[in-house]
Amino acid sequence: MKIKLFSQKHLDHQLARTVFLSLLMLLHSPLPMKVAFSQTTLASTPMSEDEAIQLGEEFGLIVGEVDEELRAYLGLERAEGVVVFEVIGGKPADLAGIKARSIIKEIDSQDIHSLKEFGTALKTALTTENFSLATYEPADPQNQGLTGGVHFHFVRVQKT
Repeated sequence: MKIKLFSQKHLDHQLARTVFLSLLMLLHSPLPMKVAFSQTTLASTPMSEDEAIQLGEEFGLIVGEVDEELRAYLGLERAEGVVVFEVIGGKPADLAGIKARSIIKEIDSQDIHSLKEFGTALKTALTTENFSLATYEPADPQNQGLTGGVHFHFVRVQKT
């Protein structure tokens, strides 16, 4: 019976090689793609309008979808997007400076055209704790057009 002895240097080299090959196989296996897919699936699962409204309230906004009546009232070109009816004090939306009558245009570089898109984008953004939100504020005729324009808000959400 022969017993083969290896030096410590040889064993360290073998361990490093095994670890390297394992990592290489892991990087090229379908597993990482599956994990990445499940993260994007979380954000792309169907969002109902009620869920979007609830998420908005948790964030600090009472929102609704822009319809023809709101389009005419706010002087917008198209009836699309999400309008802020009210901002709840002390919530992240209030702290970020979002104002009532604003139209939410994008959340973390994702264009917003509907309540469902708003809910999906907000759900994803809230997990990051730091994100940007762009709003369009229509000019207020009572302020002689001094207000209005696109505003960017930087949001920080602290987890409890």
